[in-house]
Amino acid sequence: MQKRQEYKSGFVTIIGRPNVGKSTLMNHLIGQKIAITSNKAQTTRNRIQTVYTDDKGQIIFLDTPGINRAKNKLGEYMLNVAEGTLNEVDVICWLVEPTVFIGAGERYIIEQLAKVRTPILLIINKIDTATPEDVAHAIEKYKNVLDFAEIIPVSALKGRNMQDVLDSIMKYLPAGPQYYDFH
Repeated sequence: MQKRQEYKSGFVTIIGRPNVGKSTLMNHLIGQKIAITSNKAQTTRNRIQTVYTDDKGQIIFLDTPGINRAKNKLGEYMLNVAEGTLNEVDVICWLVEPTVFIGAGERYIIEQLAKVRTPILLIINKIDTATPEDVAHAIEKYKNVLDFAEIIPVSALKGRNMQDVLDSIMKYLPAGPQYYDFH
């Protein structure tokens, strides 16, 4: 008799610098599987962006303001919200472009990610705009900066490897209830 796979559920955030394709990735991951409300207790998180549900589990994506060095009080507040989210979630997806240049913005994100114990998936986006060699070099460069749970090359624009991202997220989520139902 086949053992029934336990239902997984948890909170995930997608972080990355501006214009790396976070919204495009989100749109491809969730398709039409969006929830807005819940009747269940203790599901209120004020930054819920969207929810993905299938028969294996439920992924609640938390919206995170962009992470960059704060230049003023509002920026500081947004930064604290973003960095606080990193410790609240079950999985962090860090979206980068396929380049071997790791600039100040990426180094700052690396510093923040080094402080958390949460599994981090490095998602290298825009592989449709790079050669396979460039993607391989980017993977080589990034894999040494942090201990990533997985590195997944994707094209959010073309919808390539989206199932790999969902499968990887599910792999690292804890067993849990379906927080949101659909009526």
